[in-house]
Amino acid sequence: MFIVSGPELVIEQCKAGIIGAFPALNARPKEALDPWLGQIEDALKQASEEDPQRKIAPFAVNQIVHASNDRLEHDLEVCIKHKVPIIITSLRAPDDVVAHVHAYGGLVFHDVISVRHAQKALEAGVDGLILVCSGAGGHAGTISPFALVPEVRRFFAGPIILSGAIANGSSILAAEALGADFAYMGTRFIATREARAEEDYKDAIVESAAGDIVYTSLFTGVLGNYLKKSIFNAGLDPLALPEADKTTMNFGSGGGAKAKAWRDIWGAGQGVGQIDDVPPVAELVSRLAREYHAARMRLFTP
Repeated sequence: MFIVSGPELVIEQCKAGIIGAFPALNARPKEALDPWLGQIEDALKQASEEDPQRKIAPFAVNQIVHASNDRLEHDLEVCIKHKVPIIITSLRAPDDVVAHVHAYGGLVFHDVISVRHAQKALEAGVDGLILVCSGAGGHAGTISPFALVPEVRRFFAGPIILSGAIANGSSILAAEALGADFAYMGTRFIATREARAEEDYKDAIVESAAGDIVYTSLFTGVLGNYLKKSIFNAGLDPLALPEADKTTMNFGSGGGAKAKAWRDIWGAGQGVGQIDDVPPVAELVSRLAREYHAARMRLFTP
């Protein structure tokens, strides 16, 4: 959801009853993060006051816990100031982050792609794990959820969030049946009206299928899934990409060619083939709920 998600998307997600999240790096320049969080807090407070019976979900901020992120200290301080309910971390065990977030009563969920990463995150004291499995958009692993979820469940009874090609209500039910507590959806929400993605990006998601996703480490130094069309439009051959420069990682926090790649190369998961429209968030969440309950009825009605 880099560049794609902002206050508008997060607010509508939370008002619809699901946790909305955005990467701290989306707020640019870094001084924009403080007013972004204030905007979200004010909107959700107003929605709650207008309808006290409405179920409004908390929001989350993603933090890249890696040396290449020169904004981490600043962004974490701002999140602490606002007591952001949930911090999502990735790319390194978040030892320092956990202590700061727990100090004000917040929760930390960490992205992992393997059992080893899961164990290191738990050693750091995280509250929950996000299993980023094969087919997830952006930075993703290669392990099937049918393998990773049961293996992690052998040693962790806490909250598990499952990510990877989840794009409809049936998939949410499948994640639950597999042993996950929550489903993690990114690509499906890029193709919504409130997302900040370019219209060409949204159209490309609607027009693409699973076979149009390319898995490469070229653009950041970390393996991830991207839309073939955007790679082709950038003048590269999606079937013959050069090797990544593994001496540095880049996640778009600075300038230069690699940061430009974040605008031109579009992340997406293998669930794109299930996406056919660009609805408002509220409409999409209602649809997901209907699909989820319909799937339950099919499975559990004699």
